[in-house]
Amino acid sequence: MKKVYIISAIIVILGIAAGISFFIIRDMTAKIPDHITLLTDDEMLYDFAESDKKLKLVEFIYTHCPDICPTTTQRMNLLKGDLSKEGVFGEKVQFITVTIDPYRDTAEVLRKYRNTFEIENDGDWVFLTAEPDNLKKDQSEIQELANTFQFQYRDPGDGFYVHSTFVYLLDENNKFIKKFPMGEDFDKNDVFNKIMKQI
Repeated sequence: MKKVYIISAIIVILGIAAGISFFIIRDMTAKIPDHITLLTDDEMLYDFAESDKKLKLVEFIYTHCPDICPTTTQRMNLLKGDLSKEGVFGEKVQFITVTIDPYRDTAEVLRKYRNTFEIENDGDWVFLTAEPDNLKKDQSEIQELANTFQFQYRDPGDGFYVHSTFVYLLDENNKFIKKFPMGEDFDKNDVFNKIMKQI
């Protein structure tokens, strides 16, 4: 009987290890599909296949979010200041903010959101939404972009999205490096150190 328990325990441990390995490998091989093209808050097309060869920190937000999204953007803005002091923001690092609510978050709304945080519009922090004429297609591409990193979201019907709580650091080829918590748990010093190690 004891042998059966031991064998069962080993099987359970191996199953857990296999599951963990699957998620680690899935994350390590995640890469933004080259065909995804969205609209910037300047109403210009942003083609991920043609994007700058820089490290990218990607956040998914919606502007009506009452807490975690604006908190994350605020802390990323502080991180931007730290990276700018090191002379790497814009030169080697780019931030990308993608709305998960493109129907409400038009380019104009994203511009207002950017201005709320006094984020300079210099091309080094890109805000992305859907093209008005291609809302359905672009919304699908936003979903595909989020799915690449297992960022889950849904509108329960009241306009306040339930969503994952991570931001993602990508390499120069838009491949996953590491994810960090959003909101109050976003540790700008931790993210700063990880970025500097990649440069």
